[in-house]
Amino acid sequence: MAVRVRPTRDLEEYLDALGSIGHYFGAEREPERGERFSRILPFERMHAAFDGKAIVGGAGAFPFDLTVPGGTGSYRAASCAGVTVVGVLPTHRRRGILKAMMQAQLADVRERGEPIAALWASEETIYGRFGYGLAALDAMMRATRVHAALRPDLPQLGSVRLVDRDEALRVIPRVYDRVRRRSPGFFSRSPDWWEVKTLNDEPSRRRGAGVLNHAVLDLDGKPAGYALYRIRLDFEDATSRSKVHVLEAVGDSAVATRELWRFLLGIDWVEEIHCDLLPVDHPLFLLVQRPNRLAWKVFDGLWLRPVDVGAALTARGYATDGRVTLEVTSDPQFPDNVGTWTVDGGAVRRSSRRPDVRLDVQALGAAYLGGFSFARLAAAGRVEEGVRGGLAHADALFRVDAAPYCPEIF
Repeated sequence: MAVRVRPTRDLEEYLDALGSIGHYFGAEREPERGERFSRILPFERMHAAFDGKAIVGGAGAFPFDLTVPGGTGSYRAASCAGVTVVGVLPTHRRRGILKAMMQAQLADVRERGEPIAALWASEETIYGRFGYGLAALDAMMRATRVHAALRPDLPQLGSVRLVDRDEALRVIPRVYDRVRRRSPGFFSRSPDWWEVKTLNDEPSRRRGAGVLNHAVLDLDGKPAGYALYRIRLDFEDATSRSKVHVLEAVGDSAVATRELWRFLLGIDWVEEIHCDLLPVDHPLFLLVQRPNRLAWKVFDGLWLRPVDVGAALTARGYATDGRVTLEVTSDPQFPDNVGTWTVDGGAVRRSSRRPDVRLDVQALGAAYLGGFSFARLAAAGRVEEGVRGGLAHADALFRVDAAPYCPEIF
């Protein structure tokens, strides 16, 4: 019997579809948790794969806005599908079910008018064949407290206070939104998102660590940053080996970012500080006295797919008013994305001009946020220069002031 794919219609179907990925995490079927999760991932954004009456796969997409480059020193918000909870039961692997779900999902995303889709890849080899390109890198930091002190020449400013969840829900989202509007790769968070996901402190999310702590930094009497962290308690021979796990640390200025990390690196009774999600150009590497001791590791972050190339190129801005012509040579799902597109003075149109750059839709996704230059992609064999100087022209328009970065795995 052929497998059918369609959006879920009720809580029972929704829970079964979520169970396709939950199976691999040993998750229990919890109707209350599923209903709560549907506040940020509605039933109609969760596709299910049916083998007869049984649901054997699922693929969801959060609806949100993603911050994209808007030009020199400015940014825009673009509607984006945040692909998530994708899985097929082990009884039905190697039958084309993942492909069918991803195709149905992308068709739905395009029909909804969302020009881009983004995801975090649990297996990097999967999503390129659906047109997703690696668009942003993230850094992981591991440091012992004794080796992670800030440089002594940096002045200490502001004050940090710990707040309860209710105050965190009032204060922290406002700081986040200020930063989000000028940070490519950040996405909008609804009040439900803050409650259901970011500030969720269910025991199952602690992974052996303690409660979620909410720290707010005040500068000149106003909230200017926040940090979310847990402490994992560990003693050995009456000596603390505890660790601080920093989930998120967001400051609305360079000073706020510095002072947040002064606080986090100075927490007593801990030996190590861990943070898994930092932008690759984070100032911390230059703020500490001994950067080599940060154990800085770079890994893949956000993957992005232009769903409608014309709309995606129109949704972002450009660093100059110049002109560049891109030839999209292939797209595994949308043939109408293939062709030549000219960006001229910020306007985007179909074109018959000779292309400056030739690339497939996956490479365009990698370049879209500015995380990878066209020259860098060309060096890796992902992009071809169409005319002399074409790579430089493209890079001049797509240039960004800060590396794109997504602060939360969705």
